[in-house]
Amino acid sequence: MLQYAVRLADLNRHLFEIECRLQSPAAIEYLSLPSWIPGSYLLREYARHVVSIAAASPNGVPVVTKIDNSTWTVEGASDELVVVMRVYALDLSVRGAYLDGQRGYLNGTCVFLRARGREHEAVEVTIERPAEPRCAAWRVGTAMTPMQVDPAGFGRYSARDYDELIDHPVEISNFVRVDFTAAGIPHALLIAGRHESDLDRVAADLRQLCETQLDFFGAPAPFDHYLFLGLAVDKGYGGLEHRASSSLVFDPNDLPKPAETGMPREYQRFLSLCSHEYFHAWHIKQLKPAAFSPYRLNERNYTRLLWVFEGITSYYQDLMLLRCDLIGSAAYLNRLAQVLTRVYRTPGRALQSLAESSFDAWDKLYKPESNSANATMSYYSKGALVALALDLTIRKATRSAASLDTVLVALWTRYGRAGVGLDESDFERMAADVAGISLQPFFDRAVRGTDDLPLEALLGAFGVDLQFRAAIGPQDLGGLAPRPDGEPTLTLGVTYRDGAAGLELTTVFDAGPAEAAGLNVGDQVIALGGYRVDTANLARRLARFEPGETVPVAFFRRNELLQAQVTLELAPLDTCCLRLTEDPGTDVADLRRAWLGG
Repeated sequence: MLQYAVRLADLNRHLFEIECRLQSPAAIEYLSLPSWIPGSYLLREYARHVVSIAAASPNGVPVVTKIDNSTWTVEGASDELVVVMRVYALDLSVRGAYLDGQRGYLNGTCVFLRARGREHEAVEVTIERPAEPRCAAWRVGTAMTPMQVDPAGFGRYSARDYDELIDHPVEISNFVRVDFTAAGIPHALLIAGRHESDLDRVAADLRQLCETQLDFFGAPAPFDHYLFLGLAVDKGYGGLEHRASSSLVFDPNDLPKPAETGMPREYQRFLSLCSHEYFHAWHIKQLKPAAFSPYRLNERNYTRLLWVFEGITSYYQDLMLLRCDLIGSAAYLNRLAQVLTRVYRTPGRALQSLAESSFDAWDKLYKPESNSANATMSYYSKGALVALALDLTIRKATRSAASLDTVLVALWTRYGRAGVGLDESDFERMAADVAGISLQPFFDRAVRGTDDLPLEALLGAFGVDLQFRAAIGPQDLGGLAPRPDGEPTLTLGVTYRDGAAGLELTTVFDAGPAEAAGLNVGDQVIALGGYRVDTANLARRLARFEPGETVPVAFFRRNELLQAQVTLELAPLDTCCLRLTEDPGTDVADLRRAWLGG
């Protein structure tokens, strides 16, 4: 057995101290830290946060030698080896480790050394109670199996092996916790960070959501308990899945206020995040690409199937909210229209296929740059659209006798429950087998091609009208009805934010007015047509001109004041809204009902 101890060594300096104790150290090839964390496909090189590492042994003087960026050898130990490592932790995201005077949080990939050659041995972890008085009210939250812990959760935990050890994040703080049961399985939500919310309502809503997903995949669930680990932080958003838990970061305003009624869009966003990560407990943690079986944590694990797991999950995250009656069809279509809008606003969809997007995730999706929108496409958002199109295609061809639901359940039964990885062609073959139709042309276009999908026709066959309009402004995410006045909207062909001097350009779209005029990402536009512009008045300034009119634009590039001539164009019709068709006819209504319910 391998034994670890977690100490909150120095809150002010953000240092965890991790002790790793091993018997018979001669069997170890080397010690290492992972370079990435499953679920987030970027080499993050966690060893760069190691501040110090040292070893001790009762029968020798071990020598620790670093042999590459994340690997150490130890020589000179005989019966027992104790390695003590200090790790700097100041990453508020769900992918790292964090420690200060208010909370501690860790992912195992950041702090637990892997003993090469002994990864399959059982593991014991002791989380030590901090001695500082300001930590007196702190507790431990984790889905790891407790062995001997005190009422606050400090003490000994166990894991079957290293793979399980690093799949149980740990929250250590004065969090609030609410417990609930879904389909007979204990669940809990804990939230660190300041917030005001009706947590009983949140627990009741999560129960509905979890029971719907548990019913979707069928018993037994891949876990016997589940924990949502939440951090409420201003303007935060993100999540990461684990085998019996998920880590969530969200804005405290996303939670429902005490006595608040209805389903505001902010709360929908929170529930959608929970839905996404919970769905992953089946669809990536158990059913996963063969390329991830097992994970190779110190190198890129290439697969063209990330769209299957992240894109399809992104499609179902909101569909599950509809199916458990937390939102209605209008709210669901509004959220779906926002996904469509994100895709249609990304010119890179014409250059990068969905398969390429999945394969290139390690070097593109998680490393966005100023030209990303022009050259790449997210397998999350376009993957969700392909999942939608595939679902509707199967439903239409089979009159709803089959659907993407039946494909996923068949995959779960055949591969997920058996722990068999999905080869690159398995998903497409299973989809065709379940649907009983040829889907090769669909996948060639949707996954390996870059042409837009025929979504207007597909949605129309289900009594849903897809409309396109120009964006109203930078806060327009789509989903709203077309502008009632019908006035044309002009564009500079950019995205922007408030800068120190003016409108700081964050994207300059290919073949747009700003690019033709020579403007760059990072330029700060201060005037258009001789009048000052900012984020609040740009739309009004643009409305003073006609399509095709050339106007002067003044801007700072670094510290130099420059001027260019911009020929304005009509804004593209890339903002989507979806509405139910009235009186669609019996056959269409039946298809729509099978898809959206009601």
